[in-house]
Amino acid sequence: MAELEYPFESVPDSGATIEVAPGVHWIRMPMPFSLSHINLWAIEDDEGWAIVDTGLQTNDTVVAWRALLTKPGPLAGRKLSRVFVTHMHPDHIGLAGRLTRRFDCQVWMTRLEYLNCRMLVADTGREAPEDGVRFYRRAGWDDDQIETYRSRFGGFGKMIYQLPDSYRRIEDGDRFRIGAHQWQVVVGTGHSPEHACLYCPDLKLLISGDQVLPRISSNVSVFPTEPEGDPLRDWTDSVAKLKAAVADDVLVLPAHNEPFRGLHARLDRLAAGQEEGLVRLRSMLTEPRRAIDVFKALFKRDIGDDPQQWSLATGESLAHINYLIGRGEARVDSVTDGVVWYKGVGA
Repeated sequence: MAELEYPFESVPDSGATIEVAPGVHWIRMPMPFSLSHINLWAIEDDEGWAIVDTGLQTNDTVVAWRALLTKPGPLAGRKLSRVFVTHMHPDHIGLAGRLTRRFDCQVWMTRLEYLNCRMLVADTGREAPEDGVRFYRRAGWDDDQIETYRSRFGGFGKMIYQLPDSYRRIEDGDRFRIGAHQWQVVVGTGHSPEHACLYCPDLKLLISGDQVLPRISSNVSVFPTEPEGDPLRDWTDSVAKLKAAVADDVLVLPAHNEPFRGLHARLDRLAAGQEEGLVRLRSMLTEPRRAIDVFKALFKRDIGDDPQQWSLATGESLAHINYLIGRGEARVDSVTDGVVWYKGVGA
């Protein structure tokens, strides 16, 4: 399979930028996780700079933004004209409320991302719902893991500044100018409900958010709010859609890792990796399995006992199981003490 090309030898320092195309700058913000950074993008606009994604609401991110806006550099002394948010996850929307209020501008994002974010932020401080407890119990979590879920519930909104009370809706296929160039919205699904990528054919750029990453795969999960959901079908459809909608010669600007060329090769690799995981899962389901039993079919590394990683792995395992159920390839074999056991059809 074709190798990806990474044209930049270094990454931006905190509080600084690298120009990746005329009037388009790469910003990198820190994150206090194993994935230590998120990439943001500044696009020169008629009234200043349009920003794509914002970083988490953390002190380190606020300090980095202050440096960008005050110290000598392309953003210093100019306003932000609008804030685009690719999707609702805290590392992407965390400071949208702060920045839009400071510069009296709007956040531009899709409807499902905005409304879902508002819903999840509203859970902050709330007790864990019984639907969620039942969901993870069905997946095979033990009492200690359930208690950890209860104690951590409602944490989504803690790294998000108060959201804007209104937004400018963008939709799949929308076209608009940012500065001197026209950009197009290409919506993907699976990782989040209505993820907006921004495509500029003139500049041969695709701001891909989390929809296409070069070195890691985006999480595709089932959540307690929609336990029978089939996000892996959505993800599969989106991989094919992006390959058809976006030229292969673009420079891809992802939310994590580095800008790269080789979009179609990467999409092919993502599709192949998904199918490889499904082949291993089908093999495991010749015997009854819980959701937590199939981790090794889908992940190359041991998940360990980190609650966040355990939760993501459970959601992704259920996404693959639901995908097979939706195609008549797997079924619920039994339910014992609230725990669901799955098996392949005909096994």
